[in-house]
Amino acid sequence: MRPLEGYTVVALEQAVAAPLATRNLADLGARVIKIERPEGGDLARGYDHVVEGTGAHFVWLNRGKESLAIDAKSPDGLAVVQRLIDSADVFVQNLAPGAAARLGLAADQLRARRPELVAVNLSGYGTEGPMSQRKAYDMLIQAEAGLISITGTPEDPVKTGIPTADIAAGMYTAQSVIAALLRRERSGEGASIEISMLDSTLEWMGHALYTQLHTGRQPARMGVSHTAIAPYDAYPTRDGQVLIGVQTDGGWRDLVTRVLDAPELADDPRFTTNVQRVRHRQECDAEVARRTRTWTTNQLDARLAEAGVPAAQIKQLADVVEHPQLRSRDRWRPVETEFARIDALLPPATFGDVEARMGPVPALGQHSRALLLEAGLTEAEADRALSAGVATQPSSPEPAHV
Repeated sequence: MRPLEGYTVVALEQAVAAPLATRNLADLGARVIKIERPEGGDLARGYDHVVEGTGAHFVWLNRGKESLAIDAKSPDGLAVVQRLIDSADVFVQNLAPGAAARLGLAADQLRARRPELVAVNLSGYGTEGPMSQRKAYDMLIQAEAGLISITGTPEDPVKTGIPTADIAAGMYTAQSVIAALLRRERSGEGASIEISMLDSTLEWMGHALYTQLHTGRQPARMGVSHTAIAPYDAYPTRDGQVLIGVQTDGGWRDLVTRVLDAPELADDPRFTTNVQRVRHRQECDAEVARRTRTWTTNQLDARLAEAGVPAAQIKQLADVVEHPQLRSRDRWRPVETEFARIDALLPPATFGDVEARMGPVPALGQHSRALLLEAGLTEAEADRALSAGVATQPSSPEPAHV
C-alpha cells in the first residue's frame, strides 16, 4: 500500500510550485484532481511541446493526476469545484493574489465549513505585507530573496538554471500537507497552511543569509567555488577540468599526498587548516591547478575516487540521461502521456516495500465528465455543462481514476 492511498487532493493550480507539490502527493498514492481552465488549461501546457507533443514542464509536474477542465468563475463551475472539495482531504491552490478568496476558496473560508480539511494557500509573497498583491514568478522571487545576487561569477550575477523558488515552495507544500494529515489522524483537526515562494527560497539561502546577518558582509559570487571552503573549484586537466571539493584538513592531506604527489604541501603552514587555505585561496588554488594538469580528466577522476577525495566531472545533460548511476539503479520508468509513452525518473524517496505510482500525464479535461458525475450532476446535467462550455473534455476520454 502506498503511503497516501485513500486520500484525495483537489488542486486549483498552474505553472510549477503547486503542481510539483501535488505530483509528489500523487506519486505517494494520493488521488489528485487537477482543476484547469477550459481554454488552454494549466499555463505550463503551452510553455513548449518538446516531449512528444507535450510540454516538458507539464510532463514533469503532472503525472498521476485527473484533469477537470471547468470554468471555476462561473456559478455552475464553481459549484462543482466546491462539491469536489467538500469530499476531499486536501485543497491546494496557487491562484493570483486574492483570486481564491473572491471565489470563496481561501483556506479560512473552506475550513469554516469543514474544519477537518487541509487547505493550502500557496503564494509568491504571502497574504499580508506590502508585496502581497504582486504577481510572482520564479526569477522575480530569486531576485527578491537575494539568490541571484550570490549566484554566478564575480562579474555576472545569474539566476539558477532550474526554477529554484518554485521547487522550494512546492517541496515545503508537500511536506506541510503530509504533516497536517498525520496530525489529523491523531486529532481530527485539519489545517490552514500558508506557503510563500519568498519564505521558501529564503530558507534555502541558509548560510549566506546568516553570514550577512551576523557579519554585515554578503558572500561573494564564486562561480563553482565556495566562500568558506578551499580548495573547492574546477581545476584544469590535460583535456578538460575536474571539480574538487576538500572540506576537511584530512582531506587536504589525502589530496596532496595520495593524488597530487605533493606531500610537501601537507604541512605547508599556509594550507594546514581550512581557515588558512581560505585565507590563502589564490596560492592554494594555484598549487592544486599546477599539479592537476598532469593527468587527463578520467585519469585524475580515478585517482581522486581511489583516494576518497570528493570530486566530480561536469556532466552535460546528454551524459546525465545515460548516467551509469541511474541506469545501474533502474531509476527510469515508462509513463503515458496524451501522445506517447515516455521515460520519467522515479521520485527520490524509495520505499522498500512499494514503488511510487507513476501515473499517466492527463490530457486537458480528460476526466471532466466522470468528475462532473462524481460531483453530483446527473448525466443530462453533465452533458449540458460540456455542451455549454462550462466544462470541456477531449473526444476520447479515459476513465476518471488513473
